[in-house]
Amino acid sequence: MLDSPCLLWLLAVTFSLVPRTRPLAPQDLTEEEEDETSRPPLPAVLCDYDSCRHLQVPCKELQRAGPGACLCPGLSSPAQPPAPPRLGEVHVVAEAGSALVHWCAPPSPVHQYWLLLWEGGGATQKGPPLNATVRRAELKGLKPGGIYVVCVVAANGAGESSVPGAGGEGLEGVGGPAFGPCGRLAMPPRPVTLVHTAVGVGTVLALLTCSALVWHFCLRERWGCPHRPASPPTAGL
Repeated sequence: MLDSPCLLWLLAVTFSLVPRTRPLAPQDLTEEEEDETSRPPLPAVLCDYDSCRHLQVPCKELQRAGPGACLCPGLSSPAQPPAPPRLGEVHVVAEAGSALVHWCAPPSPVHQYWLLLWEGGGATQKGPPLNATVRRAELKGLKPGGIYVVCVVAANGAGESSVPGAGGEGLEGVGGPAFGPCGRLAMPPRPVTLVHTAVGVGTVLALLTCSALVWHFCLRERWGCPHRPASPPTAGL
């Protein structure tokens, strides 16, 4: 019954325990907005990505694996063929007849790379496809003293990067490996070949010298030395 004093006392105690909510005043909303605007923005952090690093993890994977968000370099559209890579250092090993080629990735999505090689006006030699993380490859079987043109090609689903000239043509203006996807590669003669050449030339010169001396002394023994005519005695003063 509502008229019971006990029931009325119970209802009064219940309502007194319920916390009262206060409506937000306009000044409260203004304070919250000021707190949000006063917070400094988080600094932009670049991802640890280097386009010239060998076995470089793609930047998108670095973003997912990192503890916080980082920024990746801008790339062209995947619907377009990649821009030409930049050929870097070429380390020649004359003794082994090989060269280690290094390049940098273009600012484009790349699925794979490969190398092209020409010797003079010979046929094009195409290397095997390389993973998109690769930035270094070795060329083997190079001839001592040979002049080559090497190019690096990048490819994705839309096509492959351009190469200046086919079969090494149109590369006369290439200033070196650092200015584009192609460069000239000159193999020096092997040191062993130089030693053999020097020994051979020295042996031939020694034989020619000995032959000239023998021929000279043989002629002297056969015909004798020419005698000078005796000069007349000078008259005394």
